[in-house]
Amino acid sequence: MAKTAVVIIDMLNTYDHQDADELVPSVEQALPAVARLLEEARRRGLPVIYVNDNFGKWRSHHGEILDAALAGPHAGLVEPVRPDEDSYFIVKARHSAFYETPLAYLLGTLGVGHLVLCGQVTEQCVLYSALDAHIRHLSVTVARDAVAHIRSDLADAALTMMEINMAARIVPATEVFT
Repeated sequence: MAKTAVVIIDMLNTYDHQDADELVPSVEQALPAVARLLEEARRRGLPVIYVNDNFGKWRSHHGEILDAALAGPHAGLVEPVRPDEDSYFIVKARHSAFYETPLAYLLGTLGVGHLVLCGQVTEQCVLYSALDAHIRHLSVTVARDAVAHIRSDLADAALTMMEINMAARIVPATEVFT
């Protein structure tokens, strides 16, 4: 089996954007499963890769993004999943974790062929990242209870598309490593 990496998408968030009111309740539900995946990945010594929006601040880096998220009104949604010193961090500007980022190169240097995706938003960034992983011949698992959404109907459709069209394995977080 290919080496696995856990990719945490957009969880370092200030929640001061237009869809935040719709997103926050879903993040609150997904957060325990994301934290469990993160803990298990670290326990197993797997690479943990944070891929996060830069919120249009082109001089930002992971420290600034984390500090801004921890200083915001929803720091409790960030603290349980904060990066440690062994975590990798990639800043993205668009929906996909791969678009115009060094993620594919990093995965290649780490020998990773399987991604576990979690984070937000299922119907956008998780979906597009899963598609871009698929077209790069990487296998994908999505922990269905560790992804947050803005619209549940679109999230359900996105998970179905990932499973049927991209051969993604869609399972609860408790089954990701089984």
